[in-house]
Amino acid sequence: MRDTLAQVARSRGQSMQAYLLALLEEDARRARNVMLLKQVRETGGGYVAAAGETAGELDAIRAERDQRNTGDA
Repeated sequence: MRDTLAQVARSRGQSMQAYLLALLEEDARRARNVMLLKQVRETGGGYVAAAGETAGELDAIRAERDQRNTGDA
């Protein structure tokens, strides 16, 4: 197993320590994501937009941006 880890680290241009640290950091990020998803499921999710609400808000934001960019604001 050590040889395989060393080979993968070399192929990435990393020392084995750097490669193992990157693996541990990635694992920690995934664990946080799993905990967050579990919390969302347990609390019933989040905000659910009405049909067309998001598109309407995006249109308004874009129109405001376009006015600022053309100097009409």
